[in-house]
Amino acid sequence: MSLVVRSRAPLRLSFCGGGTDVSPYPEERGGVVLSTTIDKYAYASIEPRRDSRFAIHSLDFDFVAKYPHARKITLDGNLDLIKGVVRAFHPKHGADLYVHSDAPPGSGLGSSSTMAVALVAALKTWLARKLTPYEMAELAYRIERVDLGIAGGRQDQYAATFGGFNFIEFHKDSTEVNPLRIAPDTLHELEYRMVLAYLRQTRSSAKIIERQQASYAAGKREVVRALDDLKQLTFEMKRLLLLGKIDEFGEALHEAWLSKKRLDKGITTDPVDTLYDRARRAGAIGGKMPGAGGGGYFVFLCKAHARAKVAQALEGAGAQLVPFAFTHEGVTTWSAERTPARRPARGAKG
Repeated sequence: MSLVVRSRAPLRLSFCGGGTDVSPYPEERGGVVLSTTIDKYAYASIEPRRDSRFAIHSLDFDFVAKYPHARKITLDGNLDLIKGVVRAFHPKHGADLYVHSDAPPGSGLGSSSTMAVALVAALKTWLARKLTPYEMAELAYRIERVDLGIAGGRQDQYAATFGGFNFIEFHKDSTEVNPLRIAPDTLHELEYRMVLAYLRQTRSSAKIIERQQASYAAGKREVVRALDDLKQLTFEMKRLLLLGKIDEFGEALHEAWLSKKRLDKGITTDPVDTLYDRARRAGAIGGKMPGAGGGGYFVFLCKAHARAKVAQALEGAGAQLVPFAFTHEGVTTWSAERTPARRPARGAKG
């Protein structure tokens, strides 16, 4: 009996540096990102078939795409990222591929890129391909950004592959993932004082990033300066985190949000600014959208005893609070027995 191959990759919270990982900035000036992963995941399951048919099941959208063979998979605007990953592996055998995520695309937690990583891991395991973590992350990046031409950076693929708190450096010809050895007390305090809120809306990050790329390429001083400021803030926030200076880290998070908003007018909206001000008045030191902006999730770091008040203020503004915990594990694969198909009950039709 063939076994089912499953994988999961963790979603990420980016604290600072997002934007400096978007080409051509890292190639020309070097980019850096400070991020961590949380216990929200993108999942992929591969159930091998005895025939050559290949089916992609999106459990989130209740959508199925069926093909007589994997080589017949076409890109048509539906689940193209998933199809692109499958096509890159050229599977010769049939399978049913099931995917779902704990966060919707456009949420700001890197869910699309994280799904690509989960798929790369599952297909690699199923087809017995040898890929290092760096090769997995780079392949997921290439499929999404180069093969499919979806605008964005490269932090999400590396965060999902490696997991944990990382200071990631992006150079012209390489990427370096530096795991941070943060004191346990600092991690517990940071987790205790953070609030993650879903703003009940998603957005297309690609449009925001495309405009940011165009502004940088045109040499717009405000955008270039904002990216440089974010880069320097990322180094400072890493230092504060390693020293366990939580309040100062929160203040730097606030500065990072102000710098991020200078990258593009679509990063924030009037309702988002109102919600942010309301959270600050309730006791949030700082916060930011962990993705490209425009909607999705917002993370806040609160004063020592203000978390409950901040949460109440956010819920009063219509946001949905999302419990979470940090996770140190990156993408993971495992095998499971196939669930046998249920037989119709005696007397039932079909």
